[in-house]
Amino acid sequence: MSFEEIDLQWFAAEEEGRTEDPSEYKLRKAREEGRVAKSQELNSAIVMLVTVIVLIIAAPYFWNLCEETLVFYFTHVNETEMLQKRFFFHFIISLAKTVLPLALFGVVAGVLANLIQNRGFIFSLKPIEPQFSKITPRIGQYLKKTLFSFEGGFNVAKSFIKVGVVGFVSFLLIRLNLPVILEFINASNLNAAIGKIAWTAAQILATCAVVFLAIAIPDYLVQKKQFIESMKMTKQEVKQEYKEMEGDPEVKAHLQAAQRELLQRNMPQQVAKSDVVITNPTHFAVALMYDQAVSDAPQVMAKGSDNLAFRIRTIATENNVPIVENRPLARSLYAETEVGDIIPSDYFTAIATIYSHLEKFNKK
Repeated sequence: MSFEEIDLQWFAAEEEGRTEDPSEYKLRKAREEGRVAKSQELNSAIVMLVTVIVLIIAAPYFWNLCEETLVFYFTHVNETEMLQKRFFFHFIISLAKTVLPLALFGVVAGVLANLIQNRGFIFSLKPIEPQFSKITPRIGQYLKKTLFSFEGGFNVAKSFIKVGVVGFVSFLLIRLNLPVILEFINASNLNAAIGKIAWTAAQILATCAVVFLAIAIPDYLVQKKQFIESMKMTKQEVKQEYKEMEGDPEVKAHLQAAQRELLQRNMPQQVAKSDVVITNPTHFAVALMYDQAVSDAPQVMAKGSDNLAFRIRTIATENNVPIVENRPLARSLYAETEVGDIIPSDYFTAIATIYSHLEKFNKK
């Protein structure tokens, strides 16, 4: 079965009503809380691979260090001062020289693996905050998740594959090198015998590390798919998030209606300070004003039909506001805009032409 054939219902998101893809806002919020798609298998594989490479490259250093330590203790084995502090400190120093380089490279590899998976550095205390709701064990839910789910089956399959790979690779390489290893049983060259065994062990470790890395890549893809599935939202959550980010549409509509009503009540003042009134000439009238500090295009200050259009024209005449007759433009603006709206971009050219003529007229 290929990765693309995995049935998403195994993750049980749709059973909980979560059928909608997670929004960018929810994914960003989860990232801020330290929740991202992550594969521990990938971390372990990278750490193991880097550590094995360092171990192979620095093998002469580690061998010399072990040889010096053995020579030191065998040289002083008959001394009565073996338990003195200097022997203990020598052991601690030798151990630190052996372990610390591998540990340092392992830590660096682990940090880099996390940075690669997290796509950057994430600092959040959310994952370590105590959650008292999880104190009470839910054995049934735990067994269902670990044994009777896709996640549990996938983890068991990974474990069997890893054990099988280690066993098969070890058997194959030991069998391949067994004749050479047996030749060193009666040989006097101890260094050569140990070197051959160490090289066989290094081959086993390197092969297993590469195979584990190959297993970790599909594991990361599955973990990512599972994470996205766990982040899916219900339709109600989508609506609630939209309300929080954009505002409640009903409230928004009421506010816009109240704003239009306020502008209509102040229509005489709005028309008086307008730049131009575009008419039909008798049925429709739309007053426009362009203020660069307020908007990037002219704004509808007032509009009306029939008697209200006549009133707008009268107020414009009394306040020396130019009246321009343009039947299709007046009809379109009246139908497609509301008081307070910016004119649609489709009419920018026509409105710009009118403003250009008005500017020339004012200069004259």
